Parts: sequence; C-alpha cells; structure tokens
Amino acid sequence: MKKNPLPKISVITPSFNQGNFIAETIDSVLSQGYKNLEYWIIDGGSTDDTISVLKRYGKKIQWMSKKDKGQTDAINKGMEKVSGDIVTYLNSDDILLPGSIEKIADFFSVNPDIFWITGKCKIIDEKGNEIRKLVTLYKNFWLKYSRNPIFLSILNFISQPATFWRAEVIKSVGLFDASLYYTMDYDYWLRMSRIYKLGFIDDYLASFRFHDKSKSSKNVKKLIEEGYKVVKGHDKGMLPTIHRLHDIFTLTAYSIIK
Repeated sequence: MKKNPLPKISVITPSFNQGNFIAETIDSVLSQGYKNLEYWIIDGGSTDDTISVLKRYGKKIQWMSKKDKGQTDAINKGMEKVSGDIVTYLNSDDILLPGSIEKIADFFSVNPDIFWITGKCKIIDEKGNEIRKLVTLYKNFWLKYSRNPIFLSILNFISQPATFWRAEVIKSVGLFDASLYYTMDYDYWLRMSRIYKLGFIDDYLASFRFHDKSKSSKNVKKLIEEGYKVVKGHDKGMLPTIHRLHDIFTLTAYSIIK
C-alpha cells in the first residue's frame, strides 16, 4: 500500500527590522528537514541587515521586501501567496522546536476531522533562555483541560507560534483583521473556534521570544485592551465581563512577574 504523500506545509514569516533574530527563526524552520515545505518571508522594507540575511539562503526560502501596512498586512499577503495544505505564520523573532512540523503533519494526517491545531509553547528571552515558566504552565493547564470556545473567550491560552490550520479554513474564515494591531491572532482563533474544533498536541512545538523591543512586552496594557474589544465583538452577555476580570488578574500577575 502506498503511503499518503506528505501534506505541503506553508510557513509565513512577517518581518521588519529583526535582523538580530531572523536568521535563528529561518534556521528553526529549515532545520526541520521536512520534505514538502514552502517558506515565505514577507518583509516590510527593512532598513537593517535583514535583507542581507535573507539573500544568504538563496533558493531555500522565498521572500519579498516592500513597504506594507504592518504585521497583519504582511501575514495576509503571505496567506494569499502560499499554496500549502497546512498554513501557519511564525514571527521573525520566534522559533519552531525540532520535529514540530513533522508532528503537525502526522496529527493532521490521522485526524481528518480537525482543521486547526495548537501545541505548547515556551517563552524565551533575547538570548534564548526560557523565562516566565509560570505563565507557560498556566496556559498549558487551559490547553489541556479547557479548550471549549467559551473558555477561549475568557482568556487567550493559545500560543500563536505553535498553531497551524488547514488551507480550507482560509476560504471559510477569511484573512486576518487588518484593523487589529496586537490581537489579530486572538480574533482569528475566536473566528475559527466558532466553526472548527481545536486539536491539541501535548508537546512543545515552538518558542515565543519576549524581549524589550517586542510589541507584546512594550504595550501590555494596549494589547489587553484590544483583546477585550475583540471579545466584545464576538460575544455578548457575561463573557466579556469575565474576560475583563481576567484582564485585571493578568495585569496584576505580570506586575509581580516583572
């Protein structure tokens, strides 16, 4: 019996002036050794050494560099370009962990009824050291026991670098909301959760880099406020209120962690 062909997996990296990290990001994708990989870097016209880094990879990657409207715009441009069966985006300072893409391909292959999946994700600092382990454990708890869409409206326990979806999802859910600056991923998770059941791989698939120049570290309050507005756009009744109460808990916890 012939084995099913490897599903084509497309990875999109939105990029802008992340020359310090982008080589590590690219290496984490290419070193997966996956035989049916499509990798696009959508750069917003970087003025640092990003372009020279991209040129070093030759035909191993596909890339474009042109001024855009920001991260969400870059992701959407990438989603319009890719041709894979499975899609994700990986920011230019985050990394995939070894073997992640094969695990994703295997999971989708044996679970044809699942259209999007996520796994566990570590948080690392500028030098790649794991940090904020309590935050990771808290998210892991929700991932393992509370993947109901109702709970997702209370808090965003899904880590973007460890999340993949079938290309068919784009036809029904659409692209990311370009009006959102911080929480376009959270909005997308909520939109997918209304249609598709979330699959879960109980393993670490990626690392999210938390550093002084990242959007999420510089503007935690703005990120939380935008997330609340996203939930209000999706849910009525008590869920936005409960989400707001969790926001207060989150801000308090972050102040203690710092």
